[in-house]
Amino acid sequence: RLETGELGRLAAGSVVCKQGATVVYSTACGDLWDKKEETVEDFVPLSVHYQERSSAAGRTPGGYIKRDGRPSDDEVLVSRIIDRTLRPLFPPGFCREVQILSWVMSYDKAVNTDPLAVFSSAAALVASPIPYEKTISGVCVGMDDKGNYVINPSREVLAESRLNLFVSGTEDSVMMIEGAADFLTEEEMEGAIAAGMEVIAMQCKGIRMFADAALKARGVEPKLHLVRKVDDSLYEDMYNRFGPDMDKGIRTGSRLKNEVYSAFDVVEKKVKEHYLAAPKEEQAPGFDIDVKTSFKRMASEKMREMAVAEDLRVDGRTTREVRPIEISAGYLPAECVHGSAVFTRGETQSLATVTLGDKGSRQRTETLDGEQSKRFYLQYIFPPSSVGECGRVGTPGRREIGHGNLAERGLRPVIPSEADFAYNIRVESLITESCGSSSMASVCSGTLAMMDAGVPLLRPVAGVAMGLLLPYDQKQGGGADQDDQAVILTDILGLEDGLGTMDFKVTGDAKGITAFQLDIKCEGLSLGLLKRALEQAKEGRLHILYHMLKAKPKHSDTLSPSVPKMLTLKVPQSAIGKIIGPGGAMIRSLIEDFGLINMDIEEGGTEGVVVITSLSEESNQKAGDKVSFLVEESNNF
Repeated sequence: RLETGELGRLAAGSVVCKQGATVVYSTACGDLWDKKEETVEDFVPLSVHYQERSSAAGRTPGGYIKRDGRPSDDEVLVSRIIDRTLRPLFPPGFCREVQILSWVMSYDKAVNTDPLAVFSSAAALVASPIPYEKTISGVCVGMDDKGNYVINPSREVLAESRLNLFVSGTEDSVMMIEGAADFLTEEEMEGAIAAGMEVIAMQCKGIRMFADAALKARGVEPKLHLVRKVDDSLYEDMYNRFGPDMDKGIRTGSRLKNEVYSAFDVVEKKVKEHYLAAPKEEQAPGFDIDVKTSFKRMASEKMREMAVAEDLRVDGRTTREVRPIEISAGYLPAECVHGSAVFTRGETQSLATVTLGDKGSRQRTETLDGEQSKRFYLQYIFPPSSVGECGRVGTPGRREIGHGNLAERGLRPVIPSEADFAYNIRVESLITESCGSSSMASVCSGTLAMMDAGVPLLRPVAGVAMGLLLPYDQKQGGGADQDDQAVILTDILGLEDGLGTMDFKVTGDAKGITAFQLDIKCEGLSLGLLKRALEQAKEGRLHILYHMLKAKPKHSDTLSPSVPKMLTLKVPQSAIGKIIGPGGAMIRSLIEDFGLINMDIEEGGTEGVVVITSLSEESNQKAGDKVSFLVEESNNF
């Protein structure tokens, strides 16, 4: 249910979305002043913020100030989903600032708020004067025990499902995919996407009807005059005049990033000298941006033409070829680091480290569903030095959170159960070189580092990023069927990501998929094209997995000497108070006296569990004897 006209009446668009007892409030605002002096850019300055308010679940935030503060990782991930869904469909030539805000105001555990946030954000945008004509929506797709697809299941159900897919799109095209699976086949994935798109098509029609009625009631129309018209004659002239130079520029055949970019820079310099020779004040507003975008369009088209005609790419590879792979398992000293590996694919490189610990090292977060903890987690670090630049270093940004989450989801299905491997597992992926698909390198290095640490993975997995080169008219929703002239690329370079149409990341093994993410820069992709990409991705990840298993056939038989030793004891529930002591005095004394790392106590029904952790088996045994003595003492009194 969508409502408008009561809340947020000064926003360009505001919508209240209700399902069950869940309420999501979304607004869309933009810089729509007609008399503003135009600043032309080649992008839309769009910002998206999603927040789950603690009050929505009847909770008060923790901490001293008791106030909702910086967004959690989950909130950042939902913000990214909304952003990646909406951004590609802003009309070319529109570059005014736009901000989408979405708040969960009331939370019913039976309703997943993620698809409602996308749904309401899209409705707020389309029902506003901001020039955005396409209608979009998004849904979550899960799978029940019988293999049937379930649309928009609750978060609780999704946590137990073999599939957690978020798909967004227009009435007839896929815009964005994000999710994880427990080794689903390509066919099952295609079925899930198709099931989601059926519902999305209906929702898009409903949003269009709602938006039309809202705009009519307010007496406003989309401000299409704010969209600057781009003259295609500039591209045609550039293509005819500098096409031969670009043909040479894309044929370096070099595997080195700097040499490939240098060849492009030579052509770009010629283009700018020709078209931008006149002083800027004599040029039409935004002409320099038109030259820049036309150059990118020409480069992309020339790359596509070469791939179609010769099955050749800028670095000399074929469209299905993976860059050379180098692997070094156990890269860091085992006496200090629990496990490590360096995975290098071309000029993309990840150094992964693994740290094993007890329950005290779990990652804890506070959500609308209460406090949650993760036994396995991956943290992705992307320093500016990885691309040879100076830049910001500090807390992780949205991109790092998103890439780390994707790699973590790709590895989670292969993590052994706690009964089989008692340790908590923390993986860190430090990107030391980047030229395309560092998140997939993190999956590969993370797998190898855990095998080096002695983690008995259920099966090794690998990841690969797929790209796409489309003719310009097909990017804009026109032209022939996309399948006819589209070129799918395996293991894309950073250049192919920047100039291409698609970045489709897939992780898994020969039997199935564990995680996937799709981002595009066009007005949607057909299901047939996605099917081709999935099939080609399987071929690529199996090639990578072959090299990984060649370098590290199985996990290490022994753990690093620096891994903490754990001793688990079962104690009567009645003795737990004695072990903890007044205000925790006894447990602190045990940790200090025996040099323990941690001592964790879990309370159960009639029995509790004490987990003692230290770097010495002897210290564990002495502490265990003391705990046994305290249990006896408790029984006596």
